Amino acid sequence: MAGEGLIVVDVQNDFCPGGALAVSGGDEIVPVVNDLIRKFEHVVLTQDWHPQGHSSFASVHPGKTPFETVTMPYGEQTLWPDHCVQGSAGADFHPSLEWTRAELVIRKGFRTGIDSYSAFFENDRRTPTGLTGYLRDRGIDSVTLCGLATDFCVAFSALDAVARGFSTSVVLDATRGIDLNGSLSAMITRMRQAGVRML
Repeated sequence: MAGEGLIVVDVQNDFCPGGALAVSGGDEIVPVVNDLIRKFEHVVLTQDWHPQGHSSFASVHPGKTPFETVTMPYGEQTLWPDHCVQGSAGADFHPSLEWTRAELVIRKGFRTGIDSYSAFFENDRRTPTGLTGYLRDRGIDSVTLCGLATDFCVAFSALDAVARGFSTSVVLDATRGIDLNGSLSAMITRMRQAGVRML
C-alpha cells in the first residue's frame, strides 16, 4: 500500500503477560499485528527504551507507588513500574512479532527526565521523534496504528498523527488497553472526536 504506513506501537515483552507492565491480553494481538505487517509496504515500529532510573519509574520517587501521578516540569506524569529498560529482555519485541520487515524503529523514552507515549513527540509535546519528517519524506500521508496500549501510547500517537495532518486509523482488534480509571473509553472517545477512524 504505497502512500500508507503501518505504525506498530510497543509490542514488547514487558507489555505482554509476564512482563513488568503487562497489558491484559497483550500477547493476543500478535497474530493480528503480523497479518497487518504483511499487508503494508511501509512498516514503522516503536520501542519503549528507558534508561535505568528513568523519571517515570515509581521506584525513583520515594514514597510513590506505580500508577500514582506526579507533577513534572512538562505536566502530570503517571508513574510506572520499572519497564522496557534499555537492553533488557523486557524491552525486546515479542518473540512471535514478525518485526524484521520494519523499515524504521523509533525508540522513545530514552531521555531520563521525560517520558514519551507518542510515536511523534515526547510528553513535553515539543520534542519531536523525527517520525513526521520520515513519513513525509517517504510520501506517506495515511497511517494505521496498532499495538500497546490502546489508551496510552497508541492513542497519543494517533492523536498526534491527526494533528500533523495524516489520515489516521486504529485497528482496535490489534490493540489492548491498560484502562486506568476509565482511560480506555475516554481515550477512544477522544480519538474519535479528533477524527481518528476506529477499524
